[in-house]
Amino acid sequence: MMALKESNIILPGGTTCPGCSGPTIHRIIYNVLGQNVIQFGGGGCGGGSPRTIPLYSLHHSGVASGATGIVKALEAQGRTDITVIAMAGDGGASNTSFGKLSAAALRNDNMIFFTLDNEAYMNTGVQKSDLTPYQAWTRTTPLGKPTKKMDLPMIMTYHYVPYVATVTPAFHMDMVRKIRKAKEIKGFKYIHVLEPCPTGWRSDPSKSIELSRLAVQTGTWPLYEIENGDFKVTYKPKELKPVSEYMKPQRRFNHLSDTSIQEIQQMHNDDWERLLSKDGTNIW
Repeated sequence: MMALKESNIILPGGTTCPGCSGPTIHRIIYNVLGQNVIQFGGGGCGGGSPRTIPLYSLHHSGVASGATGIVKALEAQGRTDITVIAMAGDGGASNTSFGKLSAAALRNDNMIFFTLDNEAYMNTGVQKSDLTPYQAWTRTTPLGKPTKKMDLPMIMTYHYVPYVATVTPAFHMDMVRKIRKAKEIKGFKYIHVLEPCPTGWRSDPSKSIELSRLAVQTGTWPLYEIENGDFKVTYKPKELKPVSEYMKPQRRFNHLSDTSIQEIQQMHNDDWERLLSKDGTNIW
């Protein structure tokens, strides 16, 4: 086991919904990185939680470029002791701020960019993003989103950045190890975090961590890392659980028939097999 010291960076008085997995995710990130951090974030739900580190927050569309400004200022001062992190929600990363995210990655700016993916624009009322799952209900897709979820981690991989990883709070030590690794690598690092949202997912607030575990166990959210193109699956279930075990506790999928769920099951099976075929190879 890796020792992890409580950083106490997040203070009491947050404004998140009951059952939000965001504070747990933030606590893990800060406990790994420590106090010597500057964060730039978008206007997401977590922006209302008080912290003891410098935190700058603008509109969804400015996350990566704002963090780049901090990186360049530190480089001009010769500072190498501070970790710069950027945090965006799935809408900010995949839609409104994607151009700036892509540019920062192509420049290989020295930051860790976290996408906190709760799979819709939750802070503004549950509108779909490009990272909303196929057939999921949102207020702008009342009959279900008709397109598949964007594979943003793989898109970032083909910006040829030194490190990309997927994580979830249920697999805590996997997440800790990947953040520690990212901290030690110079250049642009991208970490994609599944962030269960009981408000938008219409799920039991007490089941958020359980859902993030089921996402991995059903193959819906595979855990992997890509270091300089070397692809490694970091958790392989002996046997994938049925995707229905993950979907049925979420009322955003209540409109789906058994036939539709079976279609999604086959899509996930195919995606999992394609993922396993990459394991242990260099995909660049």
